Amino acid sequence: MTAISRGETPAPEGLRFVHLGFGADAVDYESAWQEQRRVHAARFADELPDTCLLLEHQAVYTAGRRTSEDERPLDGTPVVDVDRGGKITWHGPGQLVGYPIQKLPRPVDVVAHVRRLEEALIRVCAEFGVQGTRVEGRSGVWILGDTVGTAEQRAALGGLNLDFDPRTADELFDPRLNGPEYAPSNAGQRREDRKLAAIGIRVAKGVTMHGFALNVNPDNTSFDKIVPCGIRDAGVASLANELGREITIAEVLPVVEKHLRDVLEGAELLPRAV
Repeated sequence: MTAISRGETPAPEGLRFVHLGFGADAVDYESAWQEQRRVHAARFADELPDTCLLLEHQAVYTAGRRTSEDERPLDGTPVVDVDRGGKITWHGPGQLVGYPIQKLPRPVDVVAHVRRLEEALIRVCAEFGVQGTRVEGRSGVWILGDTVGTAEQRAALGGLNLDFDPRTADELFDPRLNGPEYAPSNAGQRREDRKLAAIGIRVAKGVTMHGFALNVNPDNTSFDKIVPCGIRDAGVASLANELGREITIAEVLPVVEKHLRDVLEGAELLPRAV
């Protein structure tokens, strides 16, 4: 396995990458959040260039401002409430997390920033042979489910055979109460839409915080304790599961840096139209 260096990725100009910790040096969430705030303040004061913190987290559930109580773990597992947008998610080993801290023109176009992050990650997926895409009304990068209609056809392809799916009739359906066949981590077997990368951001004083989490090779059953991103009718994916082979953070990291640099540095930053 290729080692991952800690520290900054040298760059003469433009976006700066900082590696906070991976593997045995995975970073606890509170420490990374504190570092985000420090870099954010320095970027606002023009003491630092645009900076992207890259890391793996120690296992943690974090909840954005829109998280509902019924989306949190049923067993009382602790959750860190954070100041980003979006809902609840999980971070942990096997997931590459990026926090781009970037100064944007005002009035800030938040949607455009999210679209740029999606575009960079879609390009990353494509480089590894995985077709990621957007889903209207749902941020992040997705793998679209097969257009296979019947239970018999799904079973023939190796997917789980659900004779009756209660989610079609109940918008408050909770997969945690209905067995592992409905779990978010089984969405690939069910041939359903599944999220490969989550995005949740905050913009304060015209400078972005928080960012993305790309599932490289995590244990996706960690998502089964929650309603990931508040979405009950889809699941989660990883590059390793989609490719059917082992893949490491070390393999993916330089590809993520390349496409983030291309997209974020190459974008024409414009204020939101008012």
